[in-house]
Amino acid sequence: MSILITENLSHKYGAGWAIRDINIDIPQKGAYGLLGANGAGKSTLMNIICGALKPTDGRVIVNGIDLRKEPQRAKTSIGFLPQILPLYLDLSVEEYLRYTASLRLVDKKNIDRAVEEVLERCQITHFRRRLLKNLSGGYRQRVGIAQAIIHKPLLVVMDEPTNGLDPNQLIETRRLIQEVAEQSLVLLSSHILTEIGQLCQEIILIDKGELLFSDSASAFQQQVQSTYLQVIFDNPPPIEQLSQLVGVNAVDMESKGSYRISYDNLDMLTQQLLELSIQKGWKLKTIRPVENSMDEVFKELTNKR
Repeated sequence: MSILITENLSHKYGAGWAIRDINIDIPQKGAYGLLGANGAGKSTLMNIICGALKPTDGRVIVNGIDLRKEPQRAKTSIGFLPQILPLYLDLSVEEYLRYTASLRLVDKKNIDRAVEEVLERCQITHFRRRLLKNLSGGYRQRVGIAQAIIHKPLLVVMDEPTNGLDPNQLIETRRLIQEVAEQSLVLLSSHILTEIGQLCQEIILIDKGELLFSDSASAFQQQVQSTYLQVIFDNPPPIEQLSQLVGVNAVDMESKGSYRISYDNLDMLTQQLLELSIQKGWKLKTIRPVENSMDEVFKELTNKR
């Protein structure tokens, strides 16, 4: 049984469709990245999946339960961290987490243990009695994550979970997300595509409200053919000589002896490099394609539309 299924999920504001016919089937736990430009429909999709917004058409099934037919039962399996944190600033951290645990229908006899667990996991135990309004933005974000996982949901949806974190907090939060993804399906949205690449095994891309791609992160990066080579020499030539080769668009030096070359014709460029390396004693050591970055693939796929 799949953890999350959406069937022909559609929603419109006024006359315009925010999302249209989104069909997703995620059978297993792990981290899934939700990508899309601003206005693509990511937040609308996440709000619908979590039951915070009623769709115009289609349905959401979480752990075999239809969200529209049995909303309360379905929501016991869902944790949600929206982009705007749902915090009551006049409560202390511990008071707030106790309150959210009760909202998530955690058994009263288990609330103490549930609160202690998320305080420790999110590294906010030392702030348990501090009022939320007196926390920094980064620690408020941690509390937001804590409330999303306090009931150990099977599906955790996070909208920009690392927003406002300093570098140390960023490392710890990524570790926490990876830990949660071992026990739950984590669907997360981020504008930092390198972060998605580090955290997620699967990618879901929506563009202008429509599903454009849903597959593994490695398959995503192979959607656009690379036009870069990494070339390494033991006796490197001047960068100007490489720039003058037929079919070369640009050359960047990565380190001593290592170059990144943008090209038009791979066969022609490879032949020239092999021949010139022998003739001029460049001692060619490595020649290999450079995998496209997620940013480059994202830009290419969305620009095609």
